[in-house]
Amino acid sequence: MGSSLRNKAVQAQFLGQPFSIERIGTDGDSARLKALLRELDGKVDAIGLGGTNLYLSAGDRRYLIRASAEYARIPKITPVTDGYGIKRYVEPEMIKQMDRDTPLKLNGRKVLHVCGVDRWGMAEAMTRLGAKVIFGDLMFALEVPIPIPSIRILKILAVSLLPIITLASTEQLGYPTGASQERSRTKYEKYYRWADYISGDFHFIRKHMPQDLTGKVIITNTVTEEDVKELQKRRVRALVTLSPRFEGRAFGTNVLDGVLVALLKKHPDELTRSDYLDFAEKLNWRPHVEVLN
Repeated sequence: MGSSLRNKAVQAQFLGQPFSIERIGTDGDSARLKALLRELDGKVDAIGLGGTNLYLSAGDRRYLIRASAEYARIPKITPVTDGYGIKRYVEPEMIKQMDRDTPLKLNGRKVLHVCGVDRWGMAEAMTRLGAKVIFGDLMFALEVPIPIPSIRILKILAVSLLPIITLASTEQLGYPTGASQERSRTKYEKYYRWADYISGDFHFIRKHMPQDLTGKVIITNTVTEEDVKELQKRRVRALVTLSPRFEGRAFGTNVLDGVLVALLKKHPDELTRSDYLDFAEKLNWRPHVEVLN
C-alpha cells in the first residue's frame, strides 16, 4: 500500500539460496494492490504484505485486521505474510543485543515508541531493560493527543480497543500509505524532544518528525538511502536498523518473513519461535548501528 517512490529490487543470498526480492508500492491504491496480488499468485514463492499489518498485538494475544485479511485471502497458492513473526521473536533479541553489545544502553533512557501494538516485542524488551517508555499508539495511529505512560496501561487499552479497531479500514488505522509515506507534518514535537531514543516503524516515526532531532537515536528498520540522508540533516546522532541491509536498504519485516517462508516452504502460521531464532542465528543477524552525527 506504500509509495512507489520507495520501490527497490535486489538479488541476495540467504543460506546459500539465491533470492530475487522486489518491493512494489501501489501508492495507496487498494484496487491496484488486489490486482497485483492476483497477478503474482503462484508466480512467486512468498508475498510480504506492506503498508498495512495483518495482526496487531497485546502481550501474547494477536488481533487480525479485517481489511488486511481480505488482501491476504486473495492469493490461493502463494503464502502471504506481514512480518508478525519477525517482530514478535527476532526484534526483541535485536534490542537485547543492541543493549548488550553496543554503547546504546537502555536502562534509564527515555524512549518514544511510536506504536506498541505494532511492535509489542520491542516494547516489552525495552521496558524490561529499564527504559522509561512513552507509547504513541493513540497519537500516531488514531490522532488522539494522549501519550500512554506505561506498557501496563497500553495492554489494558489494547485488549479493550483492538477487537473494535481491527474492524476499521486501512485508512482509518492511521498508517501512512501512498504519497503520505514521503512527507511529514510536525506534531507531538515535545515527545520527540523529550526522548533519547525514538523507536518503531519508520513511517510512523516520520509521520510527525520535527526538523531538529539533534542527539536522538532512531531504532527502526524500513529505511532507504534517502531516509538516512534526511535523518543526518536533522542531526540524528545514530540510526539503528534491526534488519539486514541490502544495497543501502533495510527492508521491512514482511520481506524477511517472506524469505523464511520461501526457505522453509511453510505457511507463516506454521513457523515457530525456534524457526525464527534459528534463521536469525544462521544469518548472523545483528542490529546495525550507523553514527550519523
